[in-house]
Amino acid sequence: MKNEYTPQPVDTSDVRLPEELNVLIEKMSKNVHEVWAEGRIRQGWTYGPQRDDTLKTHPCLIPYEELTEEEKDYDRNTSIGTLKLILKLGFKISR
Repeated sequence: MKNEYTPQPVDTSDVRLPEELNVLIEKMSKNVHEVWAEGRIRQGWTYGPQRDDTLKTHPCLIPYEELTEEEKDYDRNTSIGTLKLILKLGFKISR
């Protein structure tokens, strides 16, 4: 029953990411965007100055480097959340 669904993400609020992961966060964020864009394009979406679900146009179908900081932050938050979960679950991240 969809109306009864309550998301229960793992609480990672106590996890602090080391500074040395900042480069990884940015690389992951770019890849998150690339995967999203590739999927949209595969579904027939193209660039458009405004999102239009009927015409399948989206203003974020551009290279990561050209996104606004607000849009980049969306991808960064996904990356940060993923890295925090990895650490919370006891895994180590090393080069």
